[in-house]
Amino acid sequence: MPVTHIAISEARFGQWHAQISIDLQQALVDHFSVPPGDCFQLFDCYSPRQRVFDPDYLCGAEGGRSDDYLLFQITAGKARSPHQKQAFYQHLVARLEQSLGISPHNIMVVIAFTAPEDWSF
Repeated sequence: MPVTHIAISEARFGQWHAQISIDLQQALVDHFSVPPGDCFQLFDCYSPRQRVFDPDYLCGAEGGRSDDYLLFQITAGKARSPHQKQAFYQHLVARLEQSLGISPHNIMVVIAFTAPEDWSF
């Protein structure tokens, strides 16, 4: 059961959150062994002054991050293989680029894994 915090600009939340939710959940189902109904997402909205990030860090010459930058922080209970993680990253970025036109440079994903005893329902 992953739990995902999605950091998003206040300006984009209203028009993007529903599609981001769909794209994230589908990528988790398709590439992260998550059952379809296992959906726990929290959107954290920030004003421009509340988000500080390097627009060019690891972006190369193709361009950098803009105010559309999204940060996905996923906490998952069971570890996934490097192959599963890579497929998930690629699928999520491709879906968001196709559905909302979000540049891959504007997407960052951080995944942390925990032990079963770290969860309580």
